[in-house]
Amino acid sequence: MNIGVVLMNLGGPTSEDSLKTFLYNLFADEDIIKLGGGFFQDKLAKFISTIRSKKIVKNYQEINYCTKGCTGSKYCFNRQNKVISTCCSPINGLTELQRRTLEKQFKQDYPEHNFKVYTCMRYWLPFADQIMNEVREDGMDHVVLLPLYPHFSWTTSGSSFRDWENIRIKQKEEGKSADWNEYIVKDYYLNHDYLHAINDRINETLDRFTETERRQVHIVFTAHGTPIAEVESGDPYTRQINETVEAIMNMRGRDKQYWLGFQSRVGPQKWTQPNTEELVFRLVRYGIKHLIMVPVAFVTDHIETAMELNIELREAIEEEKLHIEKLEVMAGLNDHPLFIKALADETYNLLSHVLPNGVSNKQEMIQEKAVS
Repeated sequence: MNIGVVLMNLGGPTSEDSLKTFLYNLFADEDIIKLGGGFFQDKLAKFISTIRSKKIVKNYQEINYCTKGCTGSKYCFNRQNKVISTCCSPINGLTELQRRTLEKQFKQDYPEHNFKVYTCMRYWLPFADQIMNEVREDGMDHVVLLPLYPHFSWTTSGSSFRDWENIRIKQKEEGKSADWNEYIVKDYYLNHDYLHAINDRINETLDRFTETERRQVHIVFTAHGTPIAEVESGDPYTRQINETVEAIMNMRGRDKQYWLGFQSRVGPQKWTQPNTEELVFRLVRYGIKHLIMVPVAFVTDHIETAMELNIELREAIEEEKLHIEKLEVMAGLNDHPLFIKALADETYNLLSHVLPNGVSNKQEMIQEKAVS
């Protein structure tokens, strides 16, 4: 069988020239700013992207990931033109790394089938129409849409699914068939291997502390914030984040004091609380001097982790004239073997009727619960 797996992610600018377009695509998304599209949304998106691109271009330059050449997908203009970028988000190269690593996992587990993994970004290359064309050309029998968002939100996974479906409808009207069987992984925020992968990363981060320091460490989980209006409308994201945090700490035997904050607040709306930066300030003022920042919802390092947590948060603490002994930011899951296994198992769960020998992660969890 020909089985395609489409990794869906946010995307990020690959050059200074693409930054404004990336931001425009982001703010023109009706699932991000709910103006219903049309004239006013277009004007607002152009205004915000113009202003914001000038403010944050230096941030992307500071965390530029492609210092020795393009590490992104074959659709990246830097790769095609053999250009070394000075302003490329880590999310591009790391998502490509996840794509390659997951494809190897599939081929190792099921060498008798033709698995191919694609990357589909929401706000920058490669876009859904490009990937759908490639899937069609490759003659895929089954296609799994697999978002790199463990927690479901209408503003992340939901937006990617909607965009994919809109492209599919448009291409059908153009006479392009999409006759493969299609499946969607909605979320996997309690996937056993995903939780273990985060625990591994936490332990790796704890190793940066001395034995004495480790006894004083507090864990701050942090996730992208959500407008309260989204939560009240029934978006499950915030609830799922809380469930993931509790599951991780249960797995750890609740060995540390822990907290949860929400970052990346934008605009005048009320957002989920507490704000991560304000939470850290409060903890430091309480006398807590050793912190681990755990980006629990970000499985691919990008500006929210590499810049907001690893650079801007440290600067903000200094600007507040607060003293902290040690703050360490957990590395993203990226290509952690257990995270890749989690992605593979979520795929196998959906394809169990055509991959009868696959052992699903959910079955393993049921067996473990029965034993315990």
